[in-house]
Amino acid sequence: MDTELRDLFAFLAVLRAGGFREGARASGSSASRLSESVRRLESRMGVRLLHRTTRSVIATEAGARLAERLAPALGEVEAALDVVNHYRDRPAGTLKLNVPATVARLVLPAIVTPFLKAYPEIRLEVIVEESFVDLLAAGCDAGVRYDERLEKDMVAVPIGPRVQRMATAASPAYLAEHGRPRHPRDLLEHTCLRGQFASGHIPAWEFERNGEIVRVDPDGPLLVRLGGGVDLKLQAALDGLGIIHLFEAWLQPHFDSGALVPVLKPWWQPFSGPYLYYPGRKHLPAPLRAFVDFVKVSSPR
Repeated sequence: MDTELRDLFAFLAVLRAGGFREGARASGSSASRLSESVRRLESRMGVRLLHRTTRSVIATEAGARLAERLAPALGEVEAALDVVNHYRDRPAGTLKLNVPATVARLVLPAIVTPFLKAYPEIRLEVIVEESFVDLLAAGCDAGVRYDERLEKDMVAVPIGPRVQRMATAASPAYLAEHGRPRHPRDLLEHTCLRGQFASGHIPAWEFERNGEIVRVDPDGPLLVRLGGGVDLKLQAALDGLGIIHLFEAWLQPHFDSGALVPVLKPWWQPFSGPYLYYPGRKHLPAPLRAFVDFVKVSSPR
């Protein structure tokens, strides 16, 4: 690729990611290489494009105007180059997905191995985080989220189980000592293990039975960040510390072994499964197109 064009791509990668290190991770380059490209571009244009601080990188007025006009044009360049991929025997390249921990644990394992075996020239990168992200800014091709968190201008394709449930459970030892709740509001008198989003929001526990919806906000000694902290919360439940509220499929192995006992099962609320989402555009990158087609065939209907 021509050096000038490469420098333009580097500028956009840094700006979208909000930093040189972040841009390097998203683009598969190095921070020093991106920094050199941006300096070269600024020198060639004779104007500063980015304000650099120790904490962030933001566009100058000139940089913002350039990015505004540049992003659609370079998107078309990428799409044009990727068209050649369709003439290969097999699609090749990198596919970057952004998914929550639940999807990484419960949905992708059944898909990733057969997909990569079918397309050995595709490299899959999976970024696991709970917050909804700007895919382009994060340097990702697609993401997986639940329908209530999808942007309206995204294309959404069902992936994984179409119906899931949140389950409530406790260890036999906990229930022997503290008794079993009979109604969701009884949880307010129990020790519960909670989760928190990166934003600081602690989601209420929601239950439903015969059209009645009950939301409770119980208390407990352990609060973990949803995603990376879930295994810690689960282990605490197994150790008898309190009651846990988590995806049924995540808890099922422990139900099968008897290490955990279902609680309030008639109240477990079903909800629709996750969706693979990506920006709507005419020409999808070949690795993403292959993944979308694979998911459409392999996902339950």
